[in-house]
Amino acid sequence: MSAWTGNAIALSARRFGENDVILDVLSDQVGRASGLVYGGAGKRKRALIEPGTRLHLVWKSRLEDQLGFFDEMEGRGGGPADVMDDAAALAALSCVATLLLEVAPERQPCVGLFEATEILLQALSDSQGWPALYIRWEMGLLAEMGYGLDLSQCALTGSPDDLAWVSPKTGRAASRAAGEPFADKLLVLPPFLLGGQNRPVSGDVADGFALMGHFIERELLNPVRKTMPEARARLIFALGKTGRL
Repeated sequence: MSAWTGNAIALSARRFGENDVILDVLSDQVGRASGLVYGGAGKRKRALIEPGTRLHLVWKSRLEDQLGFFDEMEGRGGGPADVMDDAAALAALSCVATLLLEVAPERQPCVGLFEATEILLQALSDSQGWPALYIRWEMGLLAEMGYGLDLSQCALTGSPDDLAWVSPKTGRAASRAAGEPFADKLLVLPPFLLGGQNRPVSGDVADGFALMGHFIERELLNPVRKTMPEARARLIFALGKTGRL
């Protein structure tokens, strides 16, 4: 018998037979994983399998490479019920879950990504600054998948000062002055992604979505013939509608 115990985040549930579901999760132990939830289609367990719900699980299987089942499942909070009054946060939950389902490798531990996702999901219900945190999460997702952006210095001058652009080809930053002649070919780098005390101002989150969306599509989705999930477009629309871009 193969087994593991750990914390996880529900990503997706699909019906399996009359009463059961197959639940996909991102776990702190094995990365993205799947398992049967017996009786998961019933009312008692339905809330536990909603995307974004934080769980404590025990997974078991006769063989390690088999589907297996979740023998125990306990909620740790989160999920749609916690953000029901915020359409943008609901869209963010859906987008996070879908992106992880599409790009996170199966059964490969990614502790940093799991911890970052936990922080983001908790912020959705108790922080007004979560849209900027969401952009940082996407940047971390790229880095975890091996496509981190280099925002440490200007690729043209080597200076770390006044960085304002990112090359859509290399993912490297450029200073405002050095990049200005090529502005129509570069992506805007919102200052809040550079750390320090920079706080996002109007338009920064929108620039962040454009920047991360370019690289997520090119590096993570297009190579496997996938497209950006519709939930991301809904998230951008909802944030724009409430003046949070």
